[in-house]
Amino acid sequence: MKSMSTVSILTIFALSLSPLPCFAGDFLYLVLQWPGSYCSTKHGCCFPKNGKPANDFTIAGLWPCYLNATIPQFCNSHSQLNLAKASNLTKSLQVNWVSLACPSSDGLSLWAREWQQHGTCSGLNQLDYFEAALRLKKQVNLLKTLNNAGIQPNGRFYKTGAVVEETIRKAVGYMPGLWCNEDKSGNRQLYQVVMCGDFAGNRIIDCPGIPTGKGECAASIKFPPF
Repeated sequence: MKSMSTVSILTIFALSLSPLPCFAGDFLYLVLQWPGSYCSTKHGCCFPKNGKPANDFTIAGLWPCYLNATIPQFCNSHSQLNLAKASNLTKSLQVNWVSLACPSSDGLSLWAREWQQHGTCSGLNQLDYFEAALRLKKQVNLLKTLNNAGIQPNGRFYKTGAVVEETIRKAVGYMPGLWCNEDKSGNRQLYQVVMCGDFAGNRIIDCPGIPTGKGECAASIKFPPF
């Protein structure tokens, strides 16, 4: 297995048509988000219409990376979200891929944007794309992995490389990337964790590399409650 130093992932919120850089290879970036860190910032959060999410990491995105070292976007922006015949999938997304943006929503606009921006470039059909994200998240089982090692969302600070990343590596088999944000007091906190999946979305794989950018983590980071 390859090892990596503390890394961070690239901010991808702008709905841009320009391809973003990644590390060459056909694979998927799975980005998992800690809701406590989203909500404890100055901008705050709004819970979904169906209530406060479970105390667990949620999916922030599933982004394809191509052999030409780009994260493509909007390969078919006219493809509409259609989950009408997939009620069980919708229920799973409401638990595992949650919108915390304000105003409160049912998640449909979030899933539609993620499908158009990233899913249409994945080579997967709509159903397979969302099922792949759910399948990979389940394989990581991130909160349980951290809790089993005594890393709990209790507001304490934990060392990054030797503790947080190494704990995930030992449990999952591959080194993660970390992205941190700031709480209202300016403390760096665990925000998002990125792993890589094969292009079919069947299994977690070793990341060829993870883009760096905003969201760097300090030597010790806060893991806030939710």
